[in-house]
Amino acid sequence: MAVTKILPRNGGLKEAIDYVLNGDKTDGHILTAHFNCDPGREYREMMKTKLETGRLDKRQCYHIIQSFKPGEITPELALEIAKAFAQEHLDGFEVVIGTHVDRHHIHSHIVFNSVNADTGEKYHSTQQSYYQQIRAISDRLCREHGLSVIVQGEPARSVSYIEWLRQSKGQPTFRSMLEADLRDAIRDANDLGHFFLLMEHKGYEIHHGGRLGFRLRGQDRYQYPGRRDPLFTEDGIRTAIQGNLEQIEAGLRPVLPARPAYQPYRKHPKYSGFLALYVHYLYLLGKIGKRQYPPRMTPHLRQAVMRFERYQAQFAFLRKNDITTPADMAAFEQRTEETLGRLTKQRTLLNVRKKKRQPLYAALADAEALEPSKALYEEGLIGMEQEFEQYMKAVKLLEDSGIPQEVLKKEKAEVYEQLSEVNREIRAEREKWKLCREICQQTPVMEQDIQKTEEHQKEVREHEHRRR
Repeated sequence: MAVTKILPRNGGLKEAIDYVLNGDKTDGHILTAHFNCDPGREYREMMKTKLETGRLDKRQCYHIIQSFKPGEITPELALEIAKAFAQEHLDGFEVVIGTHVDRHHIHSHIVFNSVNADTGEKYHSTQQSYYQQIRAISDRLCREHGLSVIVQGEPARSVSYIEWLRQSKGQPTFRSMLEADLRDAIRDANDLGHFFLLMEHKGYEIHHGGRLGFRLRGQDRYQYPGRRDPLFTEDGIRTAIQGNLEQIEAGLRPVLPARPAYQPYRKHPKYSGFLALYVHYLYLLGKIGKRQYPPRMTPHLRQAVMRFERYQAQFAFLRKNDITTPADMAAFEQRTEETLGRLTKQRTLLNVRKKKRQPLYAALADAEALEPSKALYEEGLIGMEQEFEQYMKAVKLLEDSGIPQEVLKKEKAEVYEQLSEVNREIRAEREKWKLCREICQQTPVMEQDIQKTEEHQKEVREHEHRRR
C-alpha cells in the first residue's frame, strides 16, 4: 500500500535534490536512481534545461512522496516501484529518486524538473491529474507487486498518512467518527433543520457557508467532509434525507440529480442582441480553440478560450431568462436586487428569532450532548466535574424557561430549516446578479475582439487573393 502526495516547489531545487539523495537516509546512496540526468550533475543539468527553454520563473520542481505500510515492502522493491512510476509518468523529465529507510515506514522521494527536457513544456499538476495519473499509476504498480491499495475500487478518494496509519491499526479517526455520526443523523432526520439539530445534540458545532463544516466542542478547526464526498454537502444531505441513503451509498441512486429538468421541444430561434453576440463569440472561440492560438490573437481572447465553459454558462443564463437587450438586463438585475433585499430581510428576521432563543437552543444541545458525561460523573469518574456543571446549568435553564423540550426541539429544527432554505436562495440570486455584472462588463470587450479578429481574417483573405 502506498500513500502518495505531490508537492510543487517554487524554489530550493538543489536542497530538494540533496535531501532525496542523502546517503544517511538511502543506505549510503545504494537506494537511489537517476533518469535523464547524470549523478553529481543533476542540479546543473536541470538548470541548463530551464535556461535553454527560457522557463526559469515560477515552479522549479515537483516532489512526489510514496509512503508504504510498515512491514509490507522491502527497500529494494520500493525503489523498483518508484523507478517504474517515473518511467511511465515522467517521460522526458530529469528525475532523481531516493528510497529512505530512516523511519519506521519505508518511503520513496521523487524530485523532477518542472520543465520537460524533450518538449520544453512545463509539468502541470491538478487534482484531476493526481487522481487519474499519479494515484492511479501508483495503485496499479502496488497491485502488480502484490501490495494492497488504500481504497479498493475507489481511487478518487484520498486520506492523509496519519489517518491511513490509524485505520491500518484498527484505530478510529475523527473523520470516520464524523462520517458515522453524519450517516446516523441523516437516517433519523425528517428534514435538513432536524438534521442540524441532531448533529448539535451529538456535540458538534456547525459552520454554515459555501461548505458545511463540523467540529466537536473544544476542537480548533472545522472538518469539511463534503470536499471528499458529495453526500455530505448541503444538497447531498437534503437529497439523502428525502430519498434512500442505502441506495445512494450502494451507487444505485445519484447523490445529486445529474439529469437536467425536462424541457419541451422549442424551434431553434433567431437570436438577436446579447444572445446573437454570444453565439458569434462562442463560435469564434470554438474555431480558435481548435487552431491552438493563432498569431495576432489578443491577450484577452487567449484568456477567453480558457474560459469557454463560463461563456457557455452565461449564454445559457441569457437564453433561459430571455434577456436580449440592455433594457432586459437592467430589468432582470433590478428584480434580482429586489429579491435579494427581500430574502436578506427574511434572513435577518430569522436570525433575530434564533438569537432570542439561542441560550435555550444551546442549553438543549448541551443537555443532550453532555448526558453521557453526567452519567460518568455520577459513577465516580474523575475529570468530569466541568462537564457535569455545564450539564446542570443547561438543565436548570431549560426548566426555568417553562417550555417543553419537545416544543423547543421542533421550533429549533424549523428555524434551522428555514435559514438553510433562505441561504440557498440567497446564494442562487447572488450568482444570477454576478452573471449580470459579468455580462455587462464583457460584452464591449467581446465586440472589440470579434471586430479585430474579423479584420485580421479579412486581411489574410485579401493577402491570399493578391498572391493568386
